[in-house]
Amino acid sequence: MPLSNDTLTFECETGNYHTFCPISCVAWLYQKIEDSFFLVVGTKTCGYFLQNALGVMIFAEPRYAMAELEEGDISAQLNDYQELKRLCNQIKKDRNPSVIVWIGTCTTEIIKMDLEGMAPRLENEIGIPIVVARANGLDYAFTQGEDTVLAAMAHRCPDRNSITCSAPTAEERLLSYLPSKEKQSKERKNSSNHPPLVLFGSLPSNVTSQLTLELKKQSIHVSGWLPSQRYAELPSLGEGVYVCGVNPFLSRTATTLMRRRKCKLIGAPFPIGPDGTKAWIEKICSVFDIQPIGLEEREKQVWNSLQDYLNLVRGKSVFFMGDNLLEISLARFLIRCGMIVYEIGIPYMDKRYQAAELALLEKTCQEMNVSPPRIVEKPDNYNQVQRMRELQPDLAITGMAHANPLEARGISTKWSVEFTFAQIHGFTNARDILELVTRPLRRNLSLEQLGWTGLVKRNKLNA
Repeated sequence: MPLSNDTLTFECETGNYHTFCPISCVAWLYQKIEDSFFLVVGTKTCGYFLQNALGVMIFAEPRYAMAELEEGDISAQLNDYQELKRLCNQIKKDRNPSVIVWIGTCTTEIIKMDLEGMAPRLENEIGIPIVVARANGLDYAFTQGEDTVLAAMAHRCPDRNSITCSAPTAEERLLSYLPSKEKQSKERKNSSNHPPLVLFGSLPSNVTSQLTLELKKQSIHVSGWLPSQRYAELPSLGEGVYVCGVNPFLSRTATTLMRRRKCKLIGAPFPIGPDGTKAWIEKICSVFDIQPIGLEEREKQVWNSLQDYLNLVRGKSVFFMGDNLLEISLARFLIRCGMIVYEIGIPYMDKRYQAAELALLEKTCQEMNVSPPRIVEKPDNYNQVQRMRELQPDLAITGMAHANPLEARGISTKWSVEFTFAQIHGFTNARDILELVTRPLRRNLSLEQLGWTGLVKRNKLNA
């Protein structure tokens, strides 16, 4: 018997971006691109945010810095080019990176600082590539900072059609020294019967290795990742290259790869949770006419290993306020785990880029025989709080600003930023998602066992 409401419903409220600042993408990108240096061009407020949010002490000498704009910069009394040139020369002297990434902020947008115009000229003078990315909070939500950086970096990837006669790679030079039998064996292993595949999205090295290995089991060779660990190892792009994203907030990068670099996008669900990872691999296999092997057993094995967590979350309700653009994928996974999702708030959503993920969400709701949740883009937080007072969810996944007020009203919360920094992709990391989700639920269970339930009940009555 089909449900009365078996299709996804989309709403759009007029709320602002109540999210973490997008310049926080520096936190994981400077660690991912090991020979890079990130220069954030902003005010002291941006500097305070980075220092507090990233928690890196100054003596640790991280590979990022602030170019602080002062009154003289904002009133155009100082020469922006000369100031940036001085800073970049200092960076070159102290750190000698392979690439410098300028991160624009709200202030550079407001005063119309021409970073894109200054970068090529300064790049020629100092001899280091300068990539400009606008990660301001006026136009972008939390994780879209990474999207702007990868979209800018996609322009720097070598053209596949123009490097056929280039110098041999390190691997090719190594092959030339191997005996003929070993050389033939290695060439057979590296050869693939499908077009080049490039995956885009910044993930820790061990997670990229896991996903690469999962595809290798299906005889699919990954030609490269965007971003790569080193700037010189950026993947070759061009006509005939297939690209596939691993994160739902990379719509700008996907558009750049298709329109500017003429790549072919594989529209797949995202590899978050065992169900999403299986669908992601299946979609890539279908594009290359490869019959997937052993995925059903692999997914079943992972679900069996999660039984202790599934017993905790089954039947519990959750409300996504919206922060990091991972909400659709996380909600789909939690519905598969047996949770009830009342609402999915999301700051911004590209329905074309997330079409496969939305289709999988709808399919999951039908298979689990539950009504699809409301999807609210740019939610108004005041209205959301009123809806939560009526629904009383067991858990709210929210930004840090709203966590304490909701806890005071008896609603358990989990910071959405934790899912951004945790390893949640692939088969093996599904357990980490449920570890985060169940932590407040397990805490409440422990409090109930100790008899400390009076405060929670009183808060719920007063909410």
